[in-house]
Amino acid sequence: MKDVLEYLDTNVDAAVDRLCDLIRIPTVGTDPKHDGDVRRGGDWLAQTLRDMGADASVRDTAGHPMVVGHMPGPADAPHVLFYGHYDVQPADPVALWDTDPFEPVLKQVDGDTQIVARGASDDKGQLMTFVEACRAFIATRGALPLRVSFLFEGEEESGSNSLPAFLENTAEELKCDLVLVCDSDMWGRDTPAITTHLRGLCGQEITISCADRDLHSGMFGNAARNALQVMADVVASLRSPDGAVAIDGFYDDVAPLAAQTRAEWDALSFDDDAFLADVGLTTPAGEVDQPVLHQIWSRPTCEINGMWGGYTDAGFKTVIPAQAHAKISFRLVAGQDPAKIRDQFQAHVQAQLPEDATVEFTDHGLAPAWALDRSNRFLTPALQALADEWGQSTTTGTGGSIPIVGALNAALGADALLVGFARFDNRIHSPNEKYDMSSFVGGMRAWARVIDRLSHGH
Repeated sequence: MKDVLEYLDTNVDAAVDRLCDLIRIPTVGTDPKHDGDVRRGGDWLAQTLRDMGADASVRDTAGHPMVVGHMPGPADAPHVLFYGHYDVQPADPVALWDTDPFEPVLKQVDGDTQIVARGASDDKGQLMTFVEACRAFIATRGALPLRVSFLFEGEEESGSNSLPAFLENTAEELKCDLVLVCDSDMWGRDTPAITTHLRGLCGQEITISCADRDLHSGMFGNAARNALQVMADVVASLRSPDGAVAIDGFYDDVAPLAAQTRAEWDALSFDDDAFLADVGLTTPAGEVDQPVLHQIWSRPTCEINGMWGGYTDAGFKTVIPAQAHAKISFRLVAGQDPAKIRDQFQAHVQAQLPEDATVEFTDHGLAPAWALDRSNRFLTPALQALADEWGQSTTTGTGGSIPIVGALNAALGADALLVGFARFDNRIHSPNEKYDMSSFVGGMRAWARVIDRLSHGH
């Protein structure tokens, strides 16, 4: 591996420049005004793969485009599909950023360099670690030791709504032995991990309507139904005092955590207090009988992501809102059916409505949970490759959802290894998101080692 690793080390600046070029494209998939930017980001990635010798193109969907690329390798070598997403979360609130969210800045912090920008970590920095590892093999050896396909998605942050139909149409083309995903965290600052559990996702937006227009609160107060009050009551009904979700049947299909997995997680010595203190909190707010690590990795959730209505601009306007809105998300665990949870939630909301109140629902994505089969033949060599670079490695769970994993497993029958080099303090989805240079460089080198070790598995 000496030649490949030396190439990566001597070409770090060029790799960072390429990452910064991608970051500068504001690929905010959730905001229609950035639709052109999302396509521009897809074009940039497709061209980057073509410049490396791949057969790559931008593929249209009903939503944002996908980028698909293929690089040949030995005929008897495993075929891996690498997935990443190039869309990013909105930068709001922009006023809380120290610098322009889409103009990456390199900051020296505690002996490391931080690449600060929206998407630096989630998922552009992560995605490019693998691309650059492939570039190093091609530059030094002329080819990859594996057969590699790429799938870069443009709407992961908005629910991957176009993904199922796209996979149905491209399943034969994307058929592979293994999926590689770089959209997860390291366990510790210097301990990379392969994530073996992902939670699923159900996203719902609700609009509650009462009167046929906003009303004067002096003339109609008390007598007229207030849509915001109804919404507040509905939202408050979603949880019980012990922190559990109070929707009938919500936990019916939740399987208990396997004893081996519980033992592995307990050995990680997770510090509940430190985890919350790092974000300015002190007290766990979920199920009182569940440790914090289990709450975020193996228990389902119900969270209010936004709630609004009435007058919210400067000054004061005494109105009774005719409509109120909320966005609610559920993180789900293995065994739970996202469509079933959606139906249970909608039935719960309907049951809470008083007279003169109606509700409309909008779906924002359904994705099942996923767990890796621990007997997968690629797991051990990948863990060893990570340890070769970082000195250690482990397996973990995660509280996040990556719809592509379950979708690809269903469409292709291929399992996935989730290997990420982000750190818990990267502030993804928040102002001043960052990706450490040590993550970027270590990630490129580690992916090169993973590619090498997996190539010997044929």
